[in-house]
Amino acid sequence: MAVEDTSITAESTTVGLPDTLWVHLSLIVSIVLMGAPLLLALLMSTQSTAQIYDVTNLSPGGHALKNYQSALFEYDLAQYILNSLVMASIVVVGKVSLSLLAALAIVYYDFPYKDATFAFVLLTLLLPVPVRIVPLFELMADLGWANSMLAITGPYIASATAVFLFRQHFLSIPSSLVETARLDGVGPIEFLVDVLVPMSRGMIAGVSVITFVYAWNQYLWPLIVVSDQHKQVVQVGISYLQSASQAGQTQWGLIMAGSILALSVPLVVLVVLHRPLLETFALQQK
Repeated sequence: MAVEDTSITAESTTVGLPDTLWVHLSLIVSIVLMGAPLLLALLMSTQSTAQIYDVTNLSPGGHALKNYQSALFEYDLAQYILNSLVMASIVVVGKVSLSLLAALAIVYYDFPYKDATFAFVLLTLLLPVPVRIVPLFELMADLGWANSMLAITGPYIASATAVFLFRQHFLSIPSSLVETARLDGVGPIEFLVDVLVPMSRGMIAGVSVITFVYAWNQYLWPLIVVSDQHKQVVQVGISYLQSASQAGQTQWGLIMAGSILALSVPLVVLVVLHRPLLETFALQQK
């Protein structure tokens, strides 16, 4: 019997190896396919215009420094990156702060039509900024906010998604903490700052990452509401690079260098805070 058991085990291991191999091969192919556009953009950012139009040339060029310097300083991409960084930071701080206060009120306060209020907040997901872009532009003009940082940050401060995530997280916190805080005379803001925020650091970090990337990638609304090119964001700034041409040929090396620079900031944020982001998605699926 021992000999038979050993043979069965060896046979099952041998059969299982090809399955594992196919899984790993499929994962490797998927990673290569997903990373190919980024690798191609990185390669093109080092080449000259002539090298790029030579489709048989897949070797790195010697124009990387020139392309990146030209994109940053000659075409003001450094200013656009700074504008996007300021915009995304304001949106993150404003959205997280407002969403924490809203979730605090919805979870820990009793007021008339509380469930209806929360449902109304979720219904705002059906009306993103591009859908209400015309009345929103008129509102910005009436307030005198057009062509300013207030115009590209104000409409993104409120977030039904962030309110929902914080509400679900607060509901998972033991109610005994709330009762203890009430008996100790802890006020609502003090309870939020001293109890809820420390217990929600992972969720706050995850929401901040999502919000930062979302704000960083905004293109349509800044393009419409900001008329001064010097105040534009990086996504619009990349489109300005497309006007660059050399002997009638588009300078794709310059454009790809600008794209890599625009990608670098949110990529660093994702790498640093990837664990809280994964925890946030895991909580959202429960």
